[in-house]
Amino acid sequence: MLVEKNVPLQPFNTFGIAAKAHSLVRLRSQVDVRTWVEQTPQKDHLVLGGGSNIVLTGDVKPVVLKVEIMGRALVRETPRAWIVEAGAGENWHDFVTWTLEQGYPGLENMALIPGTMGAAPVQNIGAYGVELQDRFDSLDAVDLDTGLEFTLDAAQCGFGYRDSVFKHAAPEVAASGSQGYGLAGRALIVRVRLALPKAWKPVLGYADLERKRAESGVTEPTAQQIYDWVCDVRRAKLPDPKLIGNVGSFFKNPTVSREQCEDIIARDPKIVHYKMDDGSVKLAAGWLIDACGWKGKSIGNAGVYERQALVLVNRGTGSANPADCATGGEVMTLAKAIQTSVYERFGIRLEPEPVVV
Repeated sequence: MLVEKNVPLQPFNTFGIAAKAHSLVRLRSQVDVRTWVEQTPQKDHLVLGGGSNIVLTGDVKPVVLKVEIMGRALVRETPRAWIVEAGAGENWHDFVTWTLEQGYPGLENMALIPGTMGAAPVQNIGAYGVELQDRFDSLDAVDLDTGLEFTLDAAQCGFGYRDSVFKHAAPEVAASGSQGYGLAGRALIVRVRLALPKAWKPVLGYADLERKRAESGVTEPTAQQIYDWVCDVRRAKLPDPKLIGNVGSFFKNPTVSREQCEDIIARDPKIVHYKMDDGSVKLAAGWLIDACGWKGKSIGNAGVYERQALVLVNRGTGSANPADCATGGEVMTLAKAIQTSVYERFGIRLEPEPVVV
């Protein structure tokens, strides 16, 4: 366990926002996690993985726990699936690439999603028709109050659209008086296991992938081909955080009823939407933002990416002058202005994906 003081966090958040951690602890093993719990009576902390889903609005006073637990392995097989495991500090995209190299398909639709393995279940990441919960087996975590390790399966993780039990505080008391279950701030994920199907089938249906299939003339693509297509599409639409600071999609795609969607279509026939299995309709947040005229616009040094309105960017990435870089305040001012525009035109409230600190 390595403890550092007054650590610049700009290299550790993909938005490239300048801020400092008063204290940063690098956790490289489960032993490190237990040691920190045992030696630290003050448990005020912020867990940081790849920094790809966070907006810093100032210096961080709580202890920053930088998760750097590594390792990849096939841990067992069942008649239906390969069960693969990764340490919470592993890079998500690198792990996706590794699984395909080992001959274990199933994660290809989620290629190039930024972040780490430990953060993936928290957000229930997903792309192009596949979410983490579709491939999830179990995870190991450490209780930051007691130091005890525990294991959760998919049902216990409470997965929802960009949601999980790790995003909710405990206890939560509903209006009915029933108590909810949440692990926000209490659990630190150390390992994640995924079940990759042996009876693999391609997941297509999204316009971008269907266009790639038509262009290639491939009617039955392999997992590797889908991986390549997804990488091509994402690189064409989304900026590389190393060159332009961002956290990927800034807002969740809102879900509305069929009747609400029909009402919007009557006014805006070109709206991009996807029918869900439960009868609801998911709307493309990027389309809503673009329709409100925000693509390419800026507030201070925070802007809306010219190629994809769903992505907010740091216009000053790479500048030697801190004054040229976007602040967390500018990012959130821009985000709130976009939310207001979308609500005023469509009556829909956009919900941000990243955590604001």
